[in-house]
Amino acid sequence: MAKIAFILLCHKDPDAIINQATRLTAAGDCMAIHFDARAKPEHFARIRDALKDNPNVTFAKKRIKCGWGAWSLVQATLYAVEAAVDAFPRATHFYMVSGDCMAIKSAEYAHKFLDDNDVDYVESFDYFESDWIKTGMKEERLIYRHFFNERAQPKLFYTSFNLQKKFNLTREIPHDIQVQIGSQWWCLRRRTIEWILEFTRKRKDVMRFFRSTWIPDETFFQTLVRHIVPEKEIETRTLTFLMFTDYGMPVTFYNDHYDLLLSQDFLFARKISPDAHVLKRRLGDLYAEEGVNFQISNEGRSLFKFLTGRGRAGHRFAPRFWEQESTLGRERELLIVVAKKWHIGKRVAQRLTQATNIPMIEYLFDEESCPMPDLGGIQSSLGKRTRHRRALMRMLFDYYETDRLIICLDPNNRDLMRDFFSDRSMTRLLEVESHFTDDYLLGHAMRVGLAGENTAQETIDRLLPTIRADVMNESDAIKDEGFDEYYRITENASIEVNTRPLARFLSIPEDRARDIIETEHLFAD
Repeated sequence: MAKIAFILLCHKDPDAIINQATRLTAAGDCMAIHFDARAKPEHFARIRDALKDNPNVTFAKKRIKCGWGAWSLVQATLYAVEAAVDAFPRATHFYMVSGDCMAIKSAEYAHKFLDDNDVDYVESFDYFESDWIKTGMKEERLIYRHFFNERAQPKLFYTSFNLQKKFNLTREIPHDIQVQIGSQWWCLRRRTIEWILEFTRKRKDVMRFFRSTWIPDETFFQTLVRHIVPEKEIETRTLTFLMFTDYGMPVTFYNDHYDLLLSQDFLFARKISPDAHVLKRRLGDLYAEEGVNFQISNEGRSLFKFLTGRGRAGHRFAPRFWEQESTLGRERELLIVVAKKWHIGKRVAQRLTQATNIPMIEYLFDEESCPMPDLGGIQSSLGKRTRHRRALMRMLFDYYETDRLIICLDPNNRDLMRDFFSDRSMTRLLEVESHFTDDYLLGHAMRVGLAGENTAQETIDRLLPTIRADVMNESDAIKDEGFDEYYRITENASIEVNTRPLARFLSIPEDRARDIIETEHLFAD
């Protein structure tokens, strides 16, 4: 049966560390701790004193000062791993955790999971071919030597880097090593750990290389595992559930995330808020429980983003810097069709184009695959389209050689609506209101990843009213904007009721608008 040796690197909050070690070892697992030498000595003394009688806890034989992005983090990990290998000969797996991590499954579940899957779990992507690094240095992390800490010694760090770059003082990557990159939250089998320790003793050249690599905790274990373990025995994923905000910061979980965390296909999660005392207690109790059945639905990332995003809609009172000098043009007219049911929005927009010959682009700010003309690359991604929305729209007007253009938008794009209405051009908005059944909302939730085939019914029952309220709030918020040229047609309204607003939206006679409204299946699902 699997027995886990947790490798814990920490530097603060001694009481939390004591509680974490006590909880995780209560079910028969063990832990090796490296407490940062920069931290307060009295904090380390408190941890040692509280855990000294726990036979399932050991400490790294050497403590060092750790710095973000530096080799010291890898070295501290190796010290803790060596201590765990010596102290716990029966440990079958070694699992890297931080003080912010907590188990989101029971020990019984975790042990069976590891017994059933004889593989190493580590994110391990090709360093140069993958897009794991989104911005900043990439090749420079490896081909230059980094002797200083970028955060603690920024002047020395960048002076050294710029001098090496200026004089082309590059170095070769060890010839038989294919550098990999990924998250540092791995779970490795004992045999793999022993191979890694043996490798560190034999390959001094590789060790010298990584000691002066920037952010080696994202590359060292990831590379060595791929080098010494057959590919079929590597699962390129982490067993720790973590998410990042749009700003690159780790998402923090609180007391009301208990059910969300348990439904994810992971064994641990980080970061748990220090103030989430109820969540910590519940998860701590869970680890020791037996016979618990977990319903895995795995929609955590999208559900978290959806729920936390509600109520955070901000208003922007000034144009962004790239829009200061841009306008669509006083003589131009932008017609926006807004519909939550995209297929209906597209059908309405296509019918408007057929009836008026006004060029139309569908959900260009919502749908990456929206058909677009080649505009030199500005149209190539949603991010570019949104960042340079006015320049993009001017190019579309020019491309179609028109002064009138129809586009579709999702109701949640109020920021774009406000921006276009603030332009010198004439902007009109037609909202297409629809009726939403529970089946439609559930299908929508599954399409966008808020629910899955295995999502528990009680979760669905909680989710549907939230989605329905969110959809209604989006529509109400558009009305509250007070746009001068706002019109609305409704799925269940009569032809007479819908004809007039459509005629005013398009600036066409009502008889022509009636012909459009009478189109068969215009609002059909």
